[in-house]
Amino acid sequence: MCDAAYTEAMKAPGITKTRSDTVYAQLRNDLLQGEFEPGAKLRITELADRYNCSPSVLREVLNRLSQQALVVAIPQRGFAVPELTVEALLDLRHARILVETMALRESITHGDLQWESNVLAAHHRLQQTHQVDQGGHLTGAWEQAHNHFHYTLLAGGPSKVLTEVAVGLRDRSQLFVHWSRELVKDDDRDVPAEHQLIAETTLARNADAAAEALKAHIERSAQVLLDYAGQPVE
Repeated sequence: MCDAAYTEAMKAPGITKTRSDTVYAQLRNDLLQGEFEPGAKLRITELADRYNCSPSVLREVLNRLSQQALVVAIPQRGFAVPELTVEALLDLRHARILVETMALRESITHGDLQWESNVLAAHHRLQQTHQVDQGGHLTGAWEQAHNHFHYTLLAGGPSKVLTEVAVGLRDRSQLFVHWSRELVKDDDRDVPAEHQLIAETTLARNADAAAEALKAHIERSAQVLLDYAGQPVE
């Protein structure tokens, strides 16, 4: 189960949250909102006090977050927030563009009418969901709708492996995607228009235009962070 799906499932009636689940949600949210500086060391004792939990619960949470690339496990040294480096941004951006545009082309070529309906519904849900709260932070509902929209786009092709790889790369990019909105104020960006263009060209079965729109969408998120880091794109 992907992380967003797990978070949604935990809200269902009859599901009991453990202390680990609660601390996980709190720490994940703080990481995504930029409460910790890129590269900062995550000291277990301090975090256990901050989230009012035991060190063993905190270690469990950090190990879980490290599997999702939201924190980095350093052998013999504990855990840290991933560093915001040009190399990491460019590498992940390159991989995402290659894999996600290929998966989208496969969806456009092989996706059936049900897939088209799913894309339309996912885009409508995203359009109707508030992106930021009163504090200017991305809402959990928007994050779930956003992840669902992008997953649906890529799920129409015949290769489950290709879809899983694409979704895995998107999961790895979650922290950078949030940082691009939390750490940088990109007032010129129109994210709903970007999603609109991706949806329209996809549903029109225009593979070249859809792939180009998705590529530009991925590049924009990376670019604002590259600018923030003070480095030009090569």
